[in-house]
Amino acid sequence: MSVASANQPHSGPAIDVLIPAIEKDLATLPFVIDSLRRYVRHPISHIYIVSPASTSIRSLCNRKGCIFVDERTVLPFTKKDIHYSSSRWNRSGWLYQQLLKLNGDHICRERHFLVIDADTVLIRPHSFRKEGKQIFYCRSWSQPEYFRTYRKLMGAPAPSPRSFVTHYMLFDKTKLGELKRSIEARHGMRWHAAILHSINKKRQFGFSEYETYANYVYSRNPGLVIMRSAANKSLHTAMSRLGEARVRKLARTYRSLSFHQRKGYSRPAGR
Repeated sequence: MSVASANQPHSGPAIDVLIPAIEKDLATLPFVIDSLRRYVRHPISHIYIVSPASTSIRSLCNRKGCIFVDERTVLPFTKKDIHYSSSRWNRSGWLYQQLLKLNGDHICRERHFLVIDADTVLIRPHSFRKEGKQIFYCRSWSQPEYFRTYRKLMGAPAPSPRSFVTHYMLFDKTKLGELKRSIEARHGMRWHAAILHSINKKRQFGFSEYETYANYVYSRNPGLVIMRSAANKSLHTAMSRLGEARVRKLARTYRSLSFHQRKGYSRPAGR
């Protein structure tokens, strides 16, 4: 898995990485970790894997030099306390995972931390800050319900002309803290309670952590935001079966690959 520019020097601020995962992610998680170390153009201080208690994931953390975090220590509630489902779908774990990501400022040590989904592998170099500006990777479509919830939370429409739902994002602890305090001040309750309260639980695409954070940052100062096309490709073939030549070919067109085959906390189709 390599492209000609993979050996560019690291630059910019040191960052941490946060990856929420479950055991079903073990097929892709080693590739995700390796791709971060190869293609992220910032020094990486720590990689945190947030997971339910799992001997297999702890073992992977030991092998890959990552830090295991028991998800039960991250929020004052668990997945079982979230009730977001219908007779046809259950998004409780999917929503719980998003709230885990938004509390990453209580896990990571560096001011900036990269959150990446455990089924998304980088195949080209990525930078997330440039000359004091935030780089967000974007796509052209999103779910309307994400923006309805954003408006309920923030009292204003989401301002960005593009979607920030692209499976990974760099968070700034300072700005994330400001976002959560703003939500709490507006709603008179903890930020996570406000999110749960604002979602239309009859709709299965009720909230996006990436859309919410990035639109908040963009709303504060759009001139300090750089947007780049995510160029993400969703595949159903296992990463382990692709081979170097296929990945090199894909890297000519795409920046990352996603393997949306998980259950439990998985991203629903269309996420």
